[in-house]
Amino acid sequence: MVSVQFVCLGNICRSPAAQGVMETLVRTRGMDDRFAIDSAGTAGYHIGRPPDGRMLASAQKRGYELASRAKQFEKSHLRSRTLILAMDRENLRDILSLAEGVPAHIKLFSDYLDESWPRDVPDPYYGGEEGFEYVLDMLEAGCPKILDELLKKF
Repeated sequence: MVSVQFVCLGNICRSPAAQGVMETLVRTRGMDDRFAIDSAGTAGYHIGRPPDGRMLASAQKRGYELASRAKQFEKSHLRSRTLILAMDRENLRDILSLAEGVPAHIKLFSDYLDESWPRDVPDPYYGGEEGFEYVLDMLEAGCPKILDELLKKF
């Protein structure tokens, strides 16, 4: 089983949306039984809460179901996940502070995007609807590349 974990700050916007996009991609390719997709936040602000309503609405318009509940990233995830993807460099620093060294399975989501995209997936929490749409655009651009790379390795 290949396990992928997306990580943002509070686990109510970017990472649950990434989880939903990737789960849909895996399901439409008929690979549900080969992948476990998860998300978490580096901070515990929203533990137990569903994704932000604005992200839910934007995702639903594109056909994605975001059913996860916010949880905090734990050190045990470092050993149990095949690939950990931080949504921005601050989250990456927080994850790496728990790790010993720089494990190769911890990356930035934007490592799977071309140079036309920003290095960090922006946090849409304090903005308007267009921010949530932009994040989904980024996720739809990167998730197929992530899946293709994983299929080559596993």
